[in-house]
Order: sequence, then C-alpha cells, then structure tokens
Amino acid sequence: MSAVIIGATGGIGRALTLSLAEGGYGSRVHALSRSGGGEWPEGVMPGRIDILDEASIKAAADTVEDPDLVIVASGILSDGDRLTPEKSWRHQSLDTYEEVFRINTFGPGLVAKHFLPKMPREGRTVFAALSARVGSISDNGFGGWHAYRASKAALNMLIRNFAIEQQRKNDQSICVGLHPGTVDTGLSAPFQGNVPDRQLFTPNKAAGYLIGVIERLTPEHTGRLYDWQGEEIAP
Repeated sequence: MSAVIIGATGGIGRALTLSLAEGGYGSRVHALSRSGGGEWPEGVMPGRIDILDEASIKAAADTVEDPDLVIVASGILSDGDRLTPEKSWRHQSLDTYEEVFRINTFGPGLVAKHFLPKMPREGRTVFAALSARVGSISDNGFGGWHAYRASKAALNMLIRNFAIEQQRKNDQSICVGLHPGTVDTGLSAPFQGNVPDRQLFTPNKAAGYLIGVIERLTPEHTGRLYDWQGEEIAP
C-alpha cells in the first residue's frame, strides 16, 4: 500500500499526511506540494507538484508506483487580499473565475489524468478530492460565492466522470469528493465569525474524520460527495 497527498503542506493536507503515516501506511506516504519540502517524520517522502503545471503533475506521478490512495487536498477560497468570495453577481470577474477554477477544478482534473493510471487495476483503490457542501446545487439556499460554488460543483461532476471510467478498469475502485466541514486553516480564517466553536474543526480533527470516512467507503459509494460524517451530500 502507498498513499499520495497533494497539497501536503496545507493545513488539512499536512494533518492527513501525518495521520496516514502514523496509521497503516507507515513509510509509504508521498507528501506532494508546490514547495516540495516541509518537516516530516522519517519515512514520509516529500516531493514537488504544481497543479497548475501539467508537466509538473506528470513528473510527480512518474515518481509514484501503484498508490491505492490519492487525496487532492489543495484548494482556494480567498487570498485575504484581492480575491474574496462574491456576495452578489455584481462582484463577479473573469480573473477570479479563472484563478479559482484553475486551482479548484482544472488542477484536480489533471491530477486525475496522470495519477489514476498509476493506481492498481485490481483491489480496492480510493481517489478523493476535497470539495465543499456549497458546491451542491440542490443545497444552495443562500447564493453568492459564485466562483467558489461553481468550481466545486464542476469538480463534483469530474469526480462522477472519473468514477465511471475507473470502474471500467477496476470494479473495486472508488472516486469521491469529500467535504471536511469548516476547518481552522488559512482558507477559512476570514469566514469563521459565525461558525460555532463545536463546528470549527482543527486540521487534525478534520483529518481524523475524513480518514474514517475513507476507510468505510465501498465501490457502491463511488462518484458521490460525502461530508466529514460520511453522509452523502446531494448534487
């Protein structure tokens, strides 16, 4: 067994990497990030990947052999400066759409292009990408956050597509989107004001929940979106 975490130096990504390294994957965890570094326990294998550069994605995939778990933990909501979720359709901009979609949708899609073929053709495999409840069209009761919502809805569609294709190659494969809840990271920091303390998770707690969900997945769950409790989120 081996696992790959993409976005391993982010809040959730790092917590996932450490949790997997301490668990059943031992020294077979690839911690991939744009910096390619980070302080890791012995056995975790750091590597570089830039999900906005397909050549970088391919090069990273070429260093990995037969991973049975791949998690894309990268994403963007705000940069704390010029890029912030839109409160109204009046605030839309092409630059925002392009940046958010490149990171939240196009990047994970190209990761799938190069990493899915590396996964075993027999036995249980899991490809997961961090998505969001706000990407659910049917669960949208507030509007706003146009680029982020749309990028995650598009990611959820890609996950469904990948699931269909992968099961033709391996009927034990699983491709899912995962909603980690609101996690105390830089991504959510500007938007935590109305989140009750008990619903704001530390990265370690969120990682524990997500790994628990992953461990319970079966091929019947493929192509869907699940929250940190393992409950399905409607498309």
